[in-house]
This record gives sequence, structure tokens and C-alpha cells, in this order.
Amino acid sequence: MLLAVLMLLQTGNAAGAPPQRIDTIVVENGNVFGEDDGAPGWVANLANGLHIKTRQWVIRRRLLLSRGDRFDPARVEESERALRTLGVFRQVRVDTVTQADGRLALRAVTADGWSTQPQASFTSVNGEQTWNIGIIERNFLGTATELALVYGQDPDRTRVDFEFLNPHFFGRRTLLNLRFADLSDGHRGAWRFGLPFHETSAPHAIETYGEAADERILRFRNGAFQDSSQHILARVGLMGGFSIGGGATTTRRYSRLWGGWEWRREDFRPSVSATMPYSVFTTVRAGTELGVVRFRILEHFNSYARREDVDLSPMIRAGLVFESGVGYELRGQASAVWKRGFALLRVDATGLDTTRTRAQITVVSQNVRRHTLIMHAEGGAVTNPNPGAEFDPWVEQRGPRLFGLHSFTGTRMTWLVFEDRILVADEVLGLFGVGLAPFVEYGGAWYDDQDARHGGDAGMSFRFGPTRAVKGGAGELAFGYRFWDGVPGTRWGLTLRKGFSF
Repeated sequence: MLLAVLMLLQTGNAAGAPPQRIDTIVVENGNVFGEDDGAPGWVANLANGLHIKTRQWVIRRRLLLSRGDRFDPARVEESERALRTLGVFRQVRVDTVTQADGRLALRAVTADGWSTQPQASFTSVNGEQTWNIGIIERNFLGTATELALVYGQDPDRTRVDFEFLNPHFFGRRTLLNLRFADLSDGHRGAWRFGLPFHETSAPHAIETYGEAADERILRFRNGAFQDSSQHILARVGLMGGFSIGGGATTTRRYSRLWGGWEWRREDFRPSVSATMPYSVFTTVRAGTELGVVRFRILEHFNSYARREDVDLSPMIRAGLVFESGVGYELRGQASAVWKRGFALLRVDATGLDTTRTRAQITVVSQNVRRHTLIMHAEGGAVTNPNPGAEFDPWVEQRGPRLFGLHSFTGTRMTWLVFEDRILVADEVLGLFGVGLAPFVEYGGAWYDDQDARHGGDAGMSFRFGPTRAVKGGAGELAFGYRFWDGVPGTRWGLTLRKGFSF
């Protein structure tokens, strides 16, 4: 924050005077529409009248500076990111103001987004149709609590998904997340509760989690159904960590030790007539994580009319896993940044009885006005996976977008995409932004006992996204031509769904 840095310079002197202390916290929260937002008057009045504004105590709880704290520009920046991550605002600005008597005030200026969001998507390829419809309330009663109910149908099954998320369920930082899916061939539920590392300099974290499932797992090969099995899962675990002292953890960098314990029962019955086994596992994990804070704030990247935090922080997380043997966990990322662009490399690998490795690189340039040029490439490999743990690019939305459900599955995967996101209008009637995105991509998935199986497509996406809604990620209507090997049926494809986020 430029204003915060200037304030720091003003409050210091050549003799090295200590930073000022925060005397007052000022919160200014606006409604969905302001006076000059360009929307039709009746729309703005109706939306503002129906919307319940975010409570001031919610905003204050996310700020990382309190009255009496020393001014720290890094914590001011991180407070702004924490408010944006909350997912209930369309605009956020945190800075400092010198009052008439010389005292320093921390000021948080926010504007709410429309939080009640209908959900809909549709894909049609080769006569196979996949769709879902539902509603998500991301700011229930102004408390930043999320409730979601979505019904979906695809060639495999129908499902009803419910989710509850509260980032301050008990105390200021404690998170509670509940998820349940009622499937036409089973059910699955999960929960997570605890105190995560809520800021870079947080001294500790502790969370507990659990999951239960009784579901049918379908396996596909070469785009066709291969077999199925019944999956029984019950697990509960505890994860925690603490920062290493002595200056290794500050507001700009961190060094942590972490560990965890998990009890799990997981079984797969290959057929209805087979006896369900009973397998119990106890897993212990421990390791270290090091990182340096580096964020870029972009516009017109994954959404419209808002600032987006892109995490480019160099980091590495490594640890050992003890179960029936000794395994490993490794996750890291590195980045290069230049004016109006960046390159980001990510690697994620785990290994025990099953090994899974995935690497990806993303290059983004906004050097051309109204254009966001993106090149993304990734690849992965898994060995000895449990049923359902194979790669399926369509399900993950990490593969060619104009191919149908399960067109590519396997233990190896690749994906390469070039896309030019062209801004057409950032604000239409103060309600939504629109753009176009010509694209070309190539990728797929296959098993290690067969030749590589790929497909490609090229076409045009019509991108659109709300500008007054919270979490205004763009949707896309994509149409194009499919090419190269592994293309069943028609050469043309159409999809309407949430746009890729990089």
C-alpha cells in the first residue's frame, strides 16, 4: 500500500524513531450499489434494500492490526488481502489516516457484493448432457457465512450438494466447514474445524477434520465405462503447526514446523457379491514449511471490475509420512515477476503406497491494453491409485474444455492452453462485465499401459461475470472445433460453465 508506506516514512525520522501506534480503527462499509455506479435506479434501490450489509464486527475481526499495535505496512497489506479472501466484498481498501491531533487511524473501506447467487451450468458433447442448478448465499445475515445448495445431473449420477462455511464460528479466527453430498448411488460428508494460520506471522495453528462416505466409484478407459466398486470411507484427523522463532517468521516471511495424525478406514468392494473387507490405517505426518510473501494485484484476470490477489509467494513444504512404510510430501512454488506480467511454477508430489506427482507453469502478460495473454502447461503421473483416484481432466476442469465427461482418464495427464482474454466492457449497466477469449488447447489422460491419448480444441469463449456480486468469477460460453486423436463423434463442441481460473 503506497499510502501506508508514505505514512511510515512520515512518522519516522533520521534518528530512527519507532513507528507510530494505531490509535483508532475506522470501518466504512458501503452497500452493493453506490450513488454513481451506473446501474438503473430501481435496480440499485431494490438490491440495496434486499441486501443485508456485512456487520462491522466481521470486518474488524479480519483486520490484523488493533488499537495500540505498532504500524506495520506489511500487516496493512495482509489485512486487505484477508478481507478480499473473505469473499463478501466487491471492493476493499485498507490504509491509514492522520487525524487532526496527529494520532494515527487505520481505515478499512469496503463495498459489499450481491451475495445471493444462482448457479447454473450446462455442457453438451456427443449427445451427453451435464448440468447443475442451485443457489449459494455467501454472506448470510451479513456474517460472511456461506450456505450452498446445488442439484446436478450427468450421465453417471444425480447429486444434491450442501455446504456450510463460517470463518469465525467460534472466536475471532476459528473456521467451521461442513459439506454433504446426497448421490443417487451413495453419499459423502466432510467437516473441518479449527484455527488455521490466519496471517504470515501467526504463531500456531491447529485443526481437526473428518470424512465419511458410502458411494459407488466408476472407472473409465478410452472414454467408455470399465468397471465399478463400492467405496467405504471413514476418517478423522488432527493437523497443527507452529512458527519457528528467532526472527525466522516475520510479517514478510515465515518458517514453520507442522505435524498431523489420522485414523482411517477405507475399503473397496469390487462387486456386489464380494465380501466387504475391513482395513484400518493410522498415519502420522511431520515436516517443515518455508515461504516469502509475494502477491500481485491484477484486474481483468479471472474476473471483472475488481482487484484480484495472485499468490506468487516462493515457498516449499516438505515432510515425511509414516503408515505401513515411510513416504513423503512435497509442495512448492517459485515465480518471476516483471512489469504487468509474471511466470509461476508449481510442483506437488506425494508418495507412499501410491505416488502422485503434478507440475504446472503459468505465464501471464497484460502488456497489451485490454488483453490478458495466458499460457499454461501442466502434467502429472500417479502410480498404483485407488479406484477413482485416476486423473479425469473434465471433472477437474484442467483439460480441453470441449470434450465430454470421462473423454480422457488415466494415470498420466497433460494439458497445454493458450488463451487471450480480451476485455470488451468492464461495466455494463453497472451489473456485469463481458469479454471474448480465443483459445487453443491440447491435452488428455491415459493409462501407463497404453499409448498417450490426447485431444485438442480451438475456438472462442464468450466470457461474462457479475461486477456487483461477491466472488465474481467469470463464466464462459465456449464453442469450437475439436481435433487430433481420441475425438469421438462430432468435431464441434459447446459448453456453458464456470471459466477456468489460473
